[in-house]
Amino acid sequence: MKLRLLLCGLAAVAIAIALIVWPSERYNPANDTQLQEVIANSSRAAELEALMAEIPAEHHKEMAFLLKNMPDFDREEMDLNLLRENVEYAHLAREKYSWAKRLPEDVYLYDVLPYHVVDEVRDSWRKELYEMFAPAVDTCTTMYDAVCAVNANIPRLTGVDYNTKREKTNQSPRESMRQGMASCTGLAILLVDAYRAVGIPARFTGTASWHDNRGNHSWTEVWLDGEWRVTEYYFPSKLDHLWFMADASKANAEDRTYAIYATRFGKADDWFPMVWADGDVEGRSVEELPKWVGAENVTKHYQELAYEQYTRHIEAGTHTFIKIAGYKDAKHKEHSDDRVAMGVDIFHGTEQMGGGLTAGPLRDMNDMFSVLVEKNRNYELRYYDSNGELQRINVELGEEPVIVEIFLKK
Repeated sequence: MKLRLLLCGLAAVAIAIALIVWPSERYNPANDTQLQEVIANSSRAAELEALMAEIPAEHHKEMAFLLKNMPDFDREEMDLNLLRENVEYAHLAREKYSWAKRLPEDVYLYDVLPYHVVDEVRDSWRKELYEMFAPAVDTCTTMYDAVCAVNANIPRLTGVDYNTKREKTNQSPRESMRQGMASCTGLAILLVDAYRAVGIPARFTGTASWHDNRGNHSWTEVWLDGEWRVTEYYFPSKLDHLWFMADASKANAEDRTYAIYATRFGKADDWFPMVWADGDVEGRSVEELPKWVGAENVTKHYQELAYEQYTRHIEAGTHTFIKIAGYKDAKHKEHSDDRVAMGVDIFHGTEQMGGGLTAGPLRDMNDMFSVLVEKNRNYELRYYDSNGELQRINVELGEEPVIVEIFLKK
């Protein structure tokens, strides 16, 4: 027995000595040749070296990842205090929340840690959004619960609502909160950043144009249980069930104008078509757009989701159509040239169920913009008249399809 105890003691001493002699595998910036090369080639190498020297050791790996993968112009011009704060609060969320702790390293680095989404102004959103949303998610025990908490609270906490009168398309979180408004691109940026602020992996997704050429749309994806799930700023009743799925079924993976892309931080095999970049240039090809935001073509995934959802509802008999016709005014509805292509959105409460353009004068008179929605519910149609005033029409939908007429002029 004494001999066994002696041997056990010697083994413990040997392990302790080994731990002292052999260093741990903690990340060491000095051994990262890619990082050292990036810093050496920078016009402000001394500042970057000082940044790495000043931050806590537990932040080294995260900061190095950003410096190695960020766009060159950000590395040369960005406020380094913003980067420092970004890493500090990303690390804080990962240490605090159980769902963030369990993330695979690459998911955390690429979809939680990044300081930007697309080409928005670089502002210090992470600390502000962390402090804003932490109380809403602190009692959550799963990532799904946290996703629901962010979605359910974001309009109230940020004070931001959808409005095309916003200053610009690609607004940063602070720009949107300052105005209290954003269009779909700004809302998607804000939601991605709100998720990331509390350790939820998220990415920006969208299309340069829908199949009918009525323009681009942007939304958000969250990473749950190893899968990317579809959501949007106004809380959907169920993940992956968004109002634009019927449009997504007609996306074209082979045509960049009509394909669907999800962003990827750093270098990627493909790029995101930012149609808003450098202004709306008439006649510009999508291939002429800036190519520095990495992306993945996810069109096939959306086609599969849309097919299942759209077809299944029809077969089950639970849904029917709201059909919408747009006219110049109530006195002129007989001829094709009386019709107007008008943008209209369909809501159930605060949840958007659909949206698009009514058929214009060159379309068949029987061709109407249609949205598949659940039967026996009340809906609200929203559109802007010729004076730029928002009009709302309530629709009580029963078992049968209904046709609603909207007018450009009263």
